[in-house]
Amino acid sequence: MKARISAILSLILVLTAASGRPAGSDQRVVLAGGCFWGMQAVFESLRGVHSVVAGYSGGNAAMAHYEVVSTGMTGHAESVYVTYDPAVVSFKQLLDVYFLVAHDPTELNRQGPDEGSQYRSEIYYTTQSQHDAAVEYISALERKHVYPDPIVTKLEPFRAFYPAESYHQDFALHNPDNAYIVVNDLPKIHKLREEFPQLVNPNAPTSKLGS
Repeated sequence: MKARISAILSLILVLTAASGRPAGSDQRVVLAGGCFWGMQAVFESLRGVHSVVAGYSGGNAAMAHYEVVSTGMTGHAESVYVTYDPAVVSFKQLLDVYFLVAHDPTELNRQGPDEGSQYRSEIYYTTQSQHDAAVEYISALERKHVYPDPIVTKLEPFRAFYPAESYHQDFALHNPDNAYIVVNDLPKIHKLREEFPQLVNPNAPTSKLGS
C-alpha cells in the first residue's frame, strides 16, 4: 500500500509540474548524469524548458527513496524529468547541453566525486525520434573524438519516474553557497552561459546562480 501511495503521489507531482501547457505541445525526457542537483539547475536555465523535476528512474517505487537509492543497490539513477517545448528548444539542443555541459558521458557509474550506479549516464527516451537522435549524437561525438575516452551513456525507453524528496528539489537554487554546489555545479552554469548563451533563459530563477 505504501508503495502504491508513493507511486500515485509521484505521478501527481510530475503531472502538476507539466500542467498549464497546451496538450500535445510539450515533449518530455528523463536524463541521468550524476547528482540531480546540478542537472536540475542546468536544465532549468534553458529557454523552452517548462519544468525540471529531480528524482529517480530505473528502479521500482518501493525503493525510490534517497536513503536506499544512495546505496547504489536499487537499480535507480538520479535523474531529472524535463518537460520542454520543441518549438523553442530542440531535443538536439538538449543533447548539446547534456553531453557537453551537464556531465561527463565517459565516466562509468560515477560523476566527479560521486561514485555508484545511481550516478550513471543514461537517457530514458519517450519517443523513437529521441532514441534515434541520441544514437546519432553519440556517434557524431565519437567520430569527432570530442572526448578521449569512450562514451558510456546508456539509452533505455522511459518506464517510470519517481520525484525525489522535497528538500532535493531546486537544491542549488535554495543553497547556492553550499560547498558541493559551488565546487561541482556552479561551474556547469558558467559553462552553459559561455558555450550556449543563445539557449539560456535570462528570466529563469537560476539566472542569478553564480553571479
